[in-house]
Amino acid sequence: MALRTCTLSPHSIRPSSSFPCAARQQIALPSSCFGSKKNVGVSFSSTSSTGKRDYRVRSSLETVEPTVGKVTEVNKDTFWPIVNAAGDKTVVLDMYTQWCGPCKVIAPKYQALSEKYLDVVFLKLDCNQENKALAKELGIKVVPTFKILKDSKVVKEVTGAKLEDLVLAIDTVKSS
Repeated sequence: MALRTCTLSPHSIRPSSSFPCAARQQIALPSSCFGSKKNVGVSFSSTSSTGKRDYRVRSSLETVEPTVGKVTEVNKDTFWPIVNAAGDKTVVLDMYTQWCGPCKVIAPKYQALSEKYLDVVFLKLDCNQENKALAKELGIKVVPTFKILKDSKVVKEVTGAKLEDLVLAIDTVKSS
């Protein structure tokens, strides 16, 4: 999983006043780190021999793990880290929109598939304005579209709310 890093100076960290200094705190990093401000956890350790505090920064992206047995909602920031963390597991992505009727009809059936295939990671991506770049990267043309990935590569696609086609595609990828 690729992680973004940046150099922190004492002036770039703004601790929250709601936590004592020795506790885990939420901070805002400068935009140079992530392109926009993100909250991350910080653990303060004891003062080093140089008299400066050591900071350990943990981004929420570091803790992203694939989950089986349920559908996980992803976005442009969490999709690739989860897919990469899935390793050799099959990943199924439901690309939908809030206003799509067929998307709403197949959603409970997709949830049931996630409970049946406990060795497959099931994800959902709302193809809204915020996730438009990722949807375009994945080549979406219609919703719902299901992308099936293996080893972080799209290997099958099912367009439309066709449950039988989706099950056949999942079984084909799993057996290959």
